[in-house]
Amino acid sequence: MSTRTLFRTLLAASTATAALTLTACGAVQPADGGGTEDGSFKLASWIERRADGGEPMRIKLSYHDPSLAFATPIGAGMKKAAKEFGAETALIGPTGGDAAQQVSEIQTLIQQKAVDGLAVSSASSDALKPVIAQAYDAGIPVISFNTDNPDSRQMGFVGQDLKGSGKAQAERLLKELAARGKAERGKVVVFSVDTGAGWSHDRFGGFKEGMAGSGLDVVGPVNVGNEPSAAYNTVESTMSGQSGVVAVAGLDCCSTTAAAKWVAGDSGRDGIVVGGFDLLPQTAEYLTEGVVDFTISQNPTEQGYQAVKVLHGFLDQGTRITGVNTGAQFVTRDNVADATVEK
Repeated sequence: MSTRTLFRTLLAASTATAALTLTACGAVQPADGGGTEDGSFKLASWIERRADGGEPMRIKLSYHDPSLAFATPIGAGMKKAAKEFGAETALIGPTGGDAAQQVSEIQTLIQQKAVDGLAVSSASSDALKPVIAQAYDAGIPVISFNTDNPDSRQMGFVGQDLKGSGKAQAERLLKELAARGKAERGKVVVFSVDTGAGWSHDRFGGFKEGMAGSGLDVVGPVNVGNEPSAAYNTVESTMSGQSGVVAVAGLDCCSTTAAAKWVAGDSGRDGIVVGGFDLLPQTAEYLTEGVVDFTISQNPTEQGYQAVKVLHGFLDQGTRITGVNTGAQFVTRDNVADATVEK
């Protein structure tokens, strides 16, 4: 038995039963393990042979929708890690966020033994749980990234605490409204590119928690889709049917820019507070112009990098898989010049 195999054998069971995920406070807690009946994980023999033979590890990142702008920096981080660790990597996933297509693609990888380590950002948490379990039971180390799936057989999570970030967004909106004397009554309209996705559900859950007891009416989340013109049209039609709106919130990169475009289109909307997520070039412009009050960056480049690093470390050195919190940074007009734009 090689030293590499010995390390993995000693650590695999403890990784499966004590995989770490991150709480809203940045602490770690045990996640539910899976795999065999006793909760242990056994690396597939064909992956073990490849690793012990010094072959490059084939690590796939299955992202819920690679057509989103947010996928570009994730891919950049993935490629950086691939070069650093000598891995073969690919960013895959269904255009448009189709969960069935994502499941089918992963199942093909498992059946063809075409992946040595798998990171999944679920289009739908419930839909992806069975295929995550299939990968785990097939002996493929599998983690979640970007979108957590804590009730699945994932061995860890790399990304931002989604519920915690949604709560932080709501609390910041209330702070901004209080500064303008508008925190006592009115509506807050929330938009998402995919309200059915697990990440959207988790983030909105945190948002509602943060808004609880404020006295403000939360409308949404309204699904806008990821096509820019259609997203804007949905925002426009939604807002035309609302009165007394004091704030709008985007739960992701592209609903944020769509909402901001609507707010920017009429000087009479200047009083509306806008809070969003991610830092696309357009979002940075809206921050500079004062249209967007704040956005929360979740460091997608680091998510792509760390997903590869965590899996490669386990495969190559037997390093225990743990959760990695890529953090949340509030970006405003005051610090946008120093922030990393997600191109």
